[in-house]
Amino acid sequence: MWQRLAGFVLKFRLPLLVLLLLSTAVMTYFASKVELSYEANKSIPLDNAKYKEYMQFRELFGEDGNMMVIGIQTDNFFQKDFFHDYVKLNEDLKKVEFVENVLSVPFAINLVKNDSTRKLTAEPLFRGDLQQQAILDSLAGTLNNLPFYKGLLYNPQTHAYLMMINIQKGVMMTPRRTEVVENVMKLGTAFGEKHHTEVRMSGLPLIRTLMANKVKKELDLFLKLSFILTAVILLIFFRSISAVLMSMIVVAIGVIWSVATIVLLGYKITLLTGLIPPLIVVIGIPNCVYFLNKYHTEYAKDGNKTRALVHMIQRMGIVTLFTNLTAAIGFGVFCFTKSELLKEFGVVAGLNIMLIFLISFIFLPAVLSYLPPPKTKHTNYMNNRTFRALLDGLTALVFKYRAWVYGVTVVLVIGAVAGMLKLKSEAHMLDDIPTSDKLYTDLKFFEQNFKGVMPLEIAVDTKKKNGVVNLKTLEKLDQLSKLIGAQPEFARPLSVAEGIKFAKQAYYNGDSSNYAIPNQFDIGFLAPYLRMKGGTNAAGNATAFTKLVSSFMDSSRQVARVSVNMADVGSAKLPILLDSLRPQVDAIFDTAQYKVSYTGTSVIFLEGSRFIINGLTESILLAFVLIIFCMLYLFRSWRMLLISLIPNIIPLAVTAGVMGWLNIPLKPSTVLVFSVALGIAIDVTIRFLVNFKQELPHHNLDISATVKQTIHETGLSIIYTSLILLAGFMIFSFSEFGGTKALGWLTSLTLLMAMITNLTILPALLLWMEKALLKKAKKKQLWNALDEETDIEMSELGLKEREKED
Repeated sequence: MWQRLAGFVLKFRLPLLVLLLLSTAVMTYFASKVELSYEANKSIPLDNAKYKEYMQFRELFGEDGNMMVIGIQTDNFFQKDFFHDYVKLNEDLKKVEFVENVLSVPFAINLVKNDSTRKLTAEPLFRGDLQQQAILDSLAGTLNNLPFYKGLLYNPQTHAYLMMINIQKGVMMTPRRTEVVENVMKLGTAFGEKHHTEVRMSGLPLIRTLMANKVKKELDLFLKLSFILTAVILLIFFRSISAVLMSMIVVAIGVIWSVATIVLLGYKITLLTGLIPPLIVVIGIPNCVYFLNKYHTEYAKDGNKTRALVHMIQRMGIVTLFTNLTAAIGFGVFCFTKSELLKEFGVVAGLNIMLIFLISFIFLPAVLSYLPPPKTKHTNYMNNRTFRALLDGLTALVFKYRAWVYGVTVVLVIGAVAGMLKLKSEAHMLDDIPTSDKLYTDLKFFEQNFKGVMPLEIAVDTKKKNGVVNLKTLEKLDQLSKLIGAQPEFARPLSVAEGIKFAKQAYYNGDSSNYAIPNQFDIGFLAPYLRMKGGTNAAGNATAFTKLVSSFMDSSRQVARVSVNMADVGSAKLPILLDSLRPQVDAIFDTAQYKVSYTGTSVIFLEGSRFIINGLTESILLAFVLIIFCMLYLFRSWRMLLISLIPNIIPLAVTAGVMGWLNIPLKPSTVLVFSVALGIAIDVTIRFLVNFKQELPHHNLDISATVKQTIHETGLSIIYTSLILLAGFMIFSFSEFGGTKALGWLTSLTLLMAMITNLTILPALLLWMEKALLKKAKKKQLWNALDEETDIEMSELGLKEREKED
């Protein structure tokens, strides 16, 4: 079959090449239409229980993850010049497009009791001539007497001040969110520079936007670097500009097709699909190396270019097909998960890995047929003394020191298993950001001074209309707030109960000792005053305060919202925290009368991380099973299946062990390593065993001689491709992001181990099973030469052999 395919490709090389280039031109058009995805919750399936709870919460109360925060720490906050500029910063931020509201100390509202109207009037706290320091100091004293704002807008112990900036939820799903975040940051930075004060900025809009932009820039950079580095290595190996250009064109076409596929399938660039173009480069290059190496090897035998091309396609076609197929399986199994994020990644990656095979299978033979035969300098790399000495050393190791090979392997596996027992699964919101990055240090500032900015929402369903404003419910909400506020990981919660407490304090003329839930005696006097309204000059403020209180109840006043800011505790700790709270919360709210649910962006993010980790783990197991079937089909032997799996299980185990020993947790970015490495590492095994299978009949079924020949012939291309892959993935290890960095060096480690095990343990196992394999071979139940067909005549292909004398 492969001989006929070789004849087809070479005979119709010109139409196929034109068709490929025209298709690439069309794909380039579609690739130019690609867009970034700004959706935050695509990792969770729509039927997930926690996702449904979150969507129900959003229907009642709206978006919860659209708040940016700006923080400063200073003893001069109430100095008139500083305060005046801080007020101006607030006003300038309100003018930024898509900023809905800004809440900070200068715009704090105070409730004032009006006995003549029996109303509480919401008035600006900071009013009057604020240029007079005495007035400003007096108003600062009033602020300190209002518990409602302590821990919310300022921390009196650390002199830290917080500004909350609400951004329209719709814009966070569009490219314009970058513009909004940058405008806010620009104003904040300018204020800090003017007053020589470090301005801290955080919040989910900022974190998501900056991380997405940084990742995009890095992926663009790494894609370019992978092209350059790969080209340099190929040039060093092949000493041929044409070989380098051909390989680069193949992967460039692959990259274009991969981006176009994203568009044609109706997807957008996500953090996962953004990894595909660089992966196509490092996965596509081995195809080129295998084809070119085989072409040069065959041409060196008799100088017959056409026969070399036919044998290249015939013998390397099945190798590259199955290596790409196993790599495609490694990624493609993600499409069986329920996570939309993983599905998109699996479909695009799996499809394009097979497309890169098709591209290389058509492009390389067609172009090589038009180029002159390789010169001696282009094939000298096959006789490189350093690599030949290395291969001789590996051969000696396999044949003379096999016991040492097994011994070292056993020690590595024992160490790996011990390390794997230390593995933990954990993810944080800022997992992949370096601790020295301002994004990380600013988040820690808010955790230290305000206990964090990550939103957690608790919904309390009273199961009856107006149940929230019942005095009994308000008392329970206050108990809940005190319980949560006592936890070191949670800030003081906000709920309708806090608004009622603020109103009671105002009724008692601002006495802070009365900041509490009204009792039965108080409520009779206080009830008329709770119908708050603003004065002539403060109507807008009254409305703002009323809206603030109303935002913590649904329209029927049946469901209460308790909003909590919290630290980035991670996916492992948050469930423990919530589980520890549940019995105490259930003791407050009788489950027969109330339903309490925990949701919010923090819960959804960590649930998404957990879901991705589980999905990746299940997908790796499925990929392993599918690859087993591929190997069985290819080699038709359980013994060969065992031989092929062992050299690939060991590198994965060693990598997992290293992660355990170095305390690198299992998270989406690190679990992805195993899928990438499995799909690529198995390629080396297939390359070695298929070559072994093809050469065995030519060595009179002599297993030892064939193993030695395979190490020397295949080992060279294995080392070359492994070095290219190592260099390609090591680029990622220079990333600023921990996840991308882990993907780089952990995958490189796995591939390095795979190269070593496939050139030592694999041939050692073949020799160990020599008798059993020889018995199978003699019965012709295992080995069938893949190139028994008669060579195609050059006249059939329409080729003229261009001989060139050296």
